[in-house]
Amino acid sequence: MSSNERDDVQIDHPRRARTGIPEVVFGAGKTREQIEYIMRELYREHGFAFATRVSPSAGAQLAGALAQASYDERARTLRCGALARTGLLIGVACAGTSDVAVAEEAALTLDAFGHDVLRRYDVGVAGLHRALAGIEQLDACRAIVVVAGMEGALPSVIAGLVRRPIVAVPTSVGYGASFGGIAALLAMLNSCAPGVAVVNIDNGFGGAAMAHKIATSH
Repeated sequence: MSSNERDDVQIDHPRRARTGIPEVVFGAGKTREQIEYIMRELYREHGFAFATRVSPSAGAQLAGALAQASYDERARTLRCGALARTGLLIGVACAGTSDVAVAEEAALTLDAFGHDVLRRYDVGVAGLHRALAGIEQLDACRAIVVVAGMEGALPSVIAGLVRRPIVAVPTSVGYGASFGGIAALLAMLNSCAPGVAVVNIDNGFGGAAMAHKIATSH
C-alpha cells in the first residue's frame, strides 16, 4: 500500500460526473485523521472538498491544516477550495432561530456547490407576516429549502404561495411531544400543499442536495 492509500477509505472521485453531486465527507464518526486524508485527496484531485458534521475541535484543527480551508462552527461544515459558480439562485428559509444551524448546513452546502443563496430566517408561522413579506423573493428562486421544527408547518405555508418546488427539512427542535422531530417530519409528509418533498430530520445537507438536483436538471 502506497503512502497515498488507506485500507479504511475508498474515495469515489467520479461521483460528480456520475450523479451531479461530488463526494461529500460525513464527518460524524470519523477521526480527524480520516477526515483530513479524504479532504486532502479530494482537494488534490478536484480543487474542492466539502465535509459536514465536523466537530468544532476537529474543524478548528483541520481549517489550519488544509489548503484553502474554512470551517463554520454553527453549521459544522468544512470546505476547501471552490466549485464554479452556477448563477442559479436557491432559497433557504427557516422557521425559527433555533433551526438556523440546520438551515446553514443547507445554505453553505448550496454555496459550496456554486449556487447563490437567498436566506430568509426566523419566518415561522407564529409571526406569519414575516414569511409573507419576502414571498416574492423566494418565488424568484429555482427551488426553496424550508427548515422547521415544532409542528413543521412552514413548508406547507410557503408551498401554498409559490410556484417553486419545496424541499422540506424537519428539525429536532421542539418540546416533548415533538418527539425529536418526528412530529415535524410527519406534518411535512402529510402536507396538503402539492410540490413538497421531505428529507430526514436535521438533514440540511440532504435538503441542499435535492434542491441542487432540481435546480440543475434539464
